[in-house]
Amino acid sequence: MYFGGYGYHGTSFEQTYRCYPASFIEKPQIESGDKIIMPPSALDRLASLHIDYPMLFELRNNAAERVSHCGVLEFIAEEGMIYMPYWMMENLLLQEGDFVQVKNVTLPKGTYVKLQPHTKDFLDISNPKAILETTLRNYSCLTTGDSIMVAYNNKKYYIDIIETKPSHAISIIETDCEVDFAPPLDYKEPERPVAPAPSKGPAQVEEGPAEDEPKFNPFSGVGRRLDGKASKNPLMPASTSVPIGKKSAVANGKGIPSATSTSQSAGQTQGKLVFGSNANRTPKEKQKEAPKDAKQEQPPKEEPKFQAFTGKKYSLRG
Repeated sequence: MYFGGYGYHGTSFEQTYRCYPASFIEKPQIESGDKIIMPPSALDRLASLHIDYPMLFELRNNAAERVSHCGVLEFIAEEGMIYMPYWMMENLLLQEGDFVQVKNVTLPKGTYVKLQPHTKDFLDISNPKAILETTLRNYSCLTTGDSIMVAYNNKKYYIDIIETKPSHAISIIETDCEVDFAPPLDYKEPERPVAPAPSKGPAQVEEGPAEDEPKFNPFSGVGRRLDGKASKNPLMPASTSVPIGKKSAVANGKGIPSATSTSQSAGQTQGKLVFGSNANRTPKEKQKEAPKDAKQEQPPKEEPKFQAFTGKKYSLRG
């Protein structure tokens, strides 16, 4: 401050006051902003100075070496006292009745600010950006390192000022400022699943005993008799090897098999009707010869071989 020839023409204001929270007076609205209440003498001093409007002040706690910035709401406080929001007293580490130095300053308009909520609850608000824009209308300036308070739905949310541009303290009155958010202080990144360590040897898969798959057996049908009795000579087993290409013994040129062939012998059993070259025999002769043939025709030890063209001749006369 200096004294000119025509009166008091200082260019700065600096004064020390005792600070008290806003709860001491009926001004609860100042808790939702950064404006303080000063005595009337401060207005008289500021009116006589060449200062920039809106009025912005630097608050300094010399004992704790803490600095913040604020605006002014009214000049109705008692002389030698100022009232400020309680969250500002917490930032400056001030108690009720402590001394604080107040000085008028000029701050540049802010272009960028980075905020960090204390808890994740602030992000659970349906529209945190709109709530923040509404709340910052009550603020005049922001200082890097401060923690501002946002009141919403009967709950208080504290937000740290991580970074401000173009200076460590900026004015946010009538300015377009870009806002960015950092993860909340209590935010924890989800744990990534730990990949299992690769085994040294190839993984051994316990395999149960393999079930025996049924093999395909061709010609595994069962012979049926016309009289309904069980057949004494079942069909050739499927495992029997069948030579293909050998000529069968033929009794005559018409392809009729001989009487000694295996298939015809198997057909000349007792109680079986035989159609073919032996059709002229009487039933009695067939019955007499049947036991002899049954005794003579015993299945050989070796398995019979496949004979091609061993069809039988049938007569409609019977």
